[in-house]
Amino acid sequence: MDMATTTSTAAHTTLASVTLEVADPDAARRFYSAFGVDAYLRLRASEARSTGFRGFTLALTVSGPATVDGFVAAAVDAGAVVLKPAAKSLWGYGGVVQAPDGTIWKIATSARKDTGPATRVIDEVVLLLGVEDVRATKQFYVGRGLTVAKSFGGKYAEFSPGRAGAVKLALYKRGALAKDLGVPADGTGSHHIVLGITADAFTDPDGFVWEAAAPPAPTPS
Repeated sequence: MDMATTTSTAAHTTLASVTLEVADPDAARRFYSAFGVDAYLRLRASEARSTGFRGFTLALTVSGPATVDGFVAAAVDAGAVVLKPAAKSLWGYGGVVQAPDGTIWKIATSARKDTGPATRVIDEVVLLLGVEDVRATKQFYVGRGLTVAKSFGGKYAEFSPGRAGAVKLALYKRGALAKDLGVPADGTGSHHIVLGITADAFTDPDGFVWEAAAPPAPTPS
């Protein structure tokens, strides 16, 4: 399948922040600190109801299988549940865990063998939204000013992060995403995730909420 790359003619807009809505922010903060991903997230309290699959996952890309195992072990030690044990696949090596707050995380590498010792380095964090119509939702976001980096027909689309170290936004068919995570695709209620953008607030076609967010603070020199 050919890969199409598209750029928007609208003003350049990027995902500025990822906020998880959790029942217990202090407990969630302890978990994500132990897991090693707290720098990529914001947390806020919410008692909104949700059942089943929340329609998204956060994915970590790391250097090798030993590093995958290390992150999975850290998550489990901090209270996560394993949904899919880490194992080799057609695309590399990875596993899936669910945090105590209900958020599903996938940790993976394209490498099938280690070329060095395990590290705690994260190469990339991707927020995968499960959507009903990838093409339509992609065009919705292009109209909002996001820039498409990769697009595989109606199956997958990925947007440019805009800055180094930022969470990357991607779209995947909801049913295919749930199958990849090892959970039923059904779910109702709150997504328990709010996305920050440096523009006006909106809600996308699949109900994911975006709020105006201040740009990230400059890194001290």
